[in-house]
Amino acid sequence: MDFGLSERAQEHLGRLNDFMDSHVYPAEPVYEAQRAELRAAGREHHLPQIVEELKAEARKRGLWNLFLPDSDDPAHGLSVTDYASLAEVTGRSVELAPEAVNCAAPDTGNMEVLHLFGTPEQKERWLKPLLNGEIRSAFAMTEPDVASSDAKNISTSIVRDGDHYVINGRKWWTTGAADPRCKIMILMGKTDPDGHPYRQQSMVLVPFDTPGVEIIRSLPVFGYQDQHGHCEITFTDVRVPVENLIGEEGGGFAIAQARLGPGRIHHCMRALGAAERALELMCKRALSREAFGGPIAKQGVVRQQIAESRMAIDQARLLTLKTAWLIDKHGVQAARSEVAAIKVIAPRVALEVVDRAIQVHGGAGVSADTPLAAMWAGLRTLRLADGPDEVHVRSVARAELGKYADA
Repeated sequence: MDFGLSERAQEHLGRLNDFMDSHVYPAEPVYEAQRAELRAAGREHHLPQIVEELKAEARKRGLWNLFLPDSDDPAHGLSVTDYASLAEVTGRSVELAPEAVNCAAPDTGNMEVLHLFGTPEQKERWLKPLLNGEIRSAFAMTEPDVASSDAKNISTSIVRDGDHYVINGRKWWTTGAADPRCKIMILMGKTDPDGHPYRQQSMVLVPFDTPGVEIIRSLPVFGYQDQHGHCEITFTDVRVPVENLIGEEGGGFAIAQARLGPGRIHHCMRALGAAERALELMCKRALSREAFGGPIAKQGVVRQQIAESRMAIDQARLLTLKTAWLIDKHGVQAARSEVAAIKVIAPRVALEVVDRAIQVHGGAGVSADTPLAAMWAGLRTLRLADGPDEVHVRSVARAELGKYADA
């Protein structure tokens, strides 16, 4: 296995690190100040202007849509392994960097779905403005009334009526839906409730301005209200043209699996980027803070926290890069067990590192004076997003037992 970056990826990495140092990190306090102003004006989910400025600068530097594979954009396409290292860097400032380079979830996954399964008309109407960063999108799968960790439970109905589909149901944790720029969602529901369990679901494109679509609320995460929002949405006799179907009827489950594989690489590497920044903050704090007659970095317990963090991050990164390499060489299906494993390991490790950093910072760690508390909230949520840990552990166990089933 070779995790070395291609020459093209090395060039991107150098420019990305420079962009982070010169523009993204200095923009973080500006972003918070602008969000506070928007919140006071009753515009909680509007985008602070600084993000549009970062997007323009990133595009000028050629740091745009980096998640696209080489076959899709020869100008700067990368392998999954190459992109993983870039995703890690953007994870160091997850509120700003991913969107600044147009590589933010859920847009990346939605763009991949439209690229792989969309019709020419769907690509022209929705994929093109997403690739240009002109609009944002949402992915509506999770439901409050069923255990959505088992996607077969999805109960939202999609019923064909002539040249339209009629949608009825309720979704929540639909990320991005509160942002006024969010114009389209990919919705997963049941077109054939009596069919094979893995052929009951389909995906359709639902514009947010369709009659019958109602945003009930934006859900906070551990008290944090994200700029883009995580919404509960109801669908009451929502009618969309049959041309809005993605792929074929009954193909929703397969499309979801295709969407989530590479996307989990992105999530995991961004999580490790956050962990790296937390470790950096922990070390600086330990060297600058004095207690009991010297820097707390001299305390054995603090040194152990730092060492454990360094070793855990490196282990998790190697497993994630192995998974990215497998996807590049053999496809998503060949890496199914590894994808499940990293979705457990990377957020778990990142969460542990951030927790240690909070402990070393003392009271400052749980305040808004450092990014650690917000990091913790986001990473803890990641242990549920795209399936809870327990589902992925179950998948790894099933794959391992399968090796011995015949015996």
